[in-house]
Amino acid sequence: MSEASSSTPQPTASSSKPSADDIERLLAREATAFQREIEVERILKAFKLNAYEILDISEEATPEEIKKKYRQLSLFIHPDKTAHPRAPDAFDLLKKAESELTDKTKRDELDAVINQARVVLLKTLGLPTTTRDDDPKLKNLTPPWRQQLLAQSKQFLIDEEVRRRKAVKMNLANEGLEARKKEDEVNAKKRKAEEDARWEENREQRVGNWRNFAAGSKKKKKSKVAILG
Repeated sequence: MSEASSSTPQPTASSSKPSADDIERLLAREATAFQREIEVERILKAFKLNAYEILDISEEATPEEIKKKYRQLSLFIHPDKTAHPRAPDAFDLLKKAESELTDKTKRDELDAVINQARVVLLKTLGLPTTTRDDDPKLKNLTPPWRQQLLAQSKQFLIDEEVRRRKAVKMNLANEGLEARKKEDEVNAKKRKAEEDARWEENREQRVGNWRNFAAGSKKKKKSKVAILG
């Protein structure tokens, strides 16, 4: 063996082991990956009719806060950054929630239902309907105030969605009846036109038959007169 080869340092068992920093970075990556999957699951389990619940943000949030929260969550659970198989579904739900809350009309409709739920709960507790969510009187409730508000809002939103779907179904049924009525009118006009056409086609035949009948009747009358005479 040459002197060069004998002097080459051989890797030791200790140098092949990951350092404390390597282990810490690995654990951090695993923790982050786990947190991403937890957030995907939270979004998927959130009540789909409440955009605030999907974004996990207060009803008092400003449009800027909503956009910021959406950017943070969408980047955090982006399908390219998490292995969760339903990350694309969660991503789509986030986008839909952000779209609804940045649409003034849709947000106003959602706020109206949630406010209705808040009023009902406050009346049940014997509190003024102007009581704010951070009022001390709403602390230490069982279940917590926020949980009660979400539950009541969920029920009201479901009721509203049921009414909306019934209205859509009724409109479709009415449109169907109207369409069938118009179709019947068109078919009736078509049948009338066909009958008129057939009537016109047979007019000459009817006229000829009538003339023959008239001529025959006249001939018979003359014969009768001749016999009587």
